[in-house]
Amino acid sequence: MDKNKVKKLEEISNDVEKEMSDFDILDVLLDQNDTDPIVLEDDKGKRIRFEQVAIVPYDNKIYAVLKPIDKIEGVKDDEAIVFLCDETTKPTTLRPEADQEIAIKIFDEYYNLVEEANKEATKNKKKAKK
Repeated sequence: MDKNKVKKLEEISNDVEKEMSDFDILDVLLDQNDTDPIVLEDDKGKRIRFEQVAIVPYDNKIYAVLKPIDKIEGVKDDEAIVFLCDETTKPTTLRPEADQEIAIKIFDEYYNLVEEANKEATKNKKKAKK
């Protein structure tokens, strides 16, 4: 490979590396227009794709509810996982919520938010008919 091609590849590699260091998962999670799967790596480096279900603020923290697209041992097809958005790290990282009680509270809060949104939609639909 000639020197110009090598130099160009190095420049591209450096640009990608810089872009990845500026990448913050929270920006992706909060972008309502981003419908791409969330790709995370497990502790063995295996990439796993997730569908974003919800972002739930709770107790001054932000949690993401993600449903695996790829098969995960011990997780049923209709189950989702609660992740803590750890903002103490830069960039923000996602950690599965280990505390079962908190995970249940996050799901409860999510269901409450969905119920409120449904009530608001019904209310708006009735107003529109008048």
